[in-house]
Amino acid sequence: MVIRRASRSPLQRALIPVLGGLGFFALLGLATWGIAAVLANNPQRVNETLAATTFEVGTTSSMASIIAESGPLIFPDLMRAGGTRTVVLDHTGTEDRLGWQAYYAYPADRDLSCKVTQIHGTRTFKDCNGRTIEVEQLAPPVGVVVAVGDTVIIDLTAATAAASGTTVAPSTSEAP
Repeated sequence: MVIRRASRSPLQRALIPVLGGLGFFALLGLATWGIAAVLANNPQRVNETLAATTFEVGTTSSMASIIAESGPLIFPDLMRAGGTRTVVLDHTGTEDRLGWQAYYAYPADRDLSCKVTQIHGTRTFKDCNGRTIEVEQLAPPVGVVVAVGDTVIIDLTAATAAASGTTVAPSTSEAP
């Protein structure tokens, strides 16, 4: 037979469940903080866990048509928050599966701080100094690969690895 002891005062009956609940939420917060601290100490694992390393743009034929009509597509920072590594996707030629190229949204002869803006509906851009430049004059994106099949995919695996100091095997940029 189990004898259950009842709390003696109304104050005890009110405080025990409240303190138990506060203790539970304190432990839950501590566990969440601990998980975040472990992930923050391993940036490579954070990227793998929280952010995809590939970005599916869309079907190859529709993306080629859109770029032919409106100019290159601009994707704000696909690797991290902050917009520092904005990717520009371009397509040239008449073959939907050929002629794809990615660039960073700053001139090749300037640094990352010199952002460009696209002149609406064209293949030209204005840089931070007001110069008009063509898409081919933008910076080549180290580690960013455009994979083309039925869909266009921007693969950031090598760029993400380069940022964290690891190496990855090269991949092909166009499908047969």
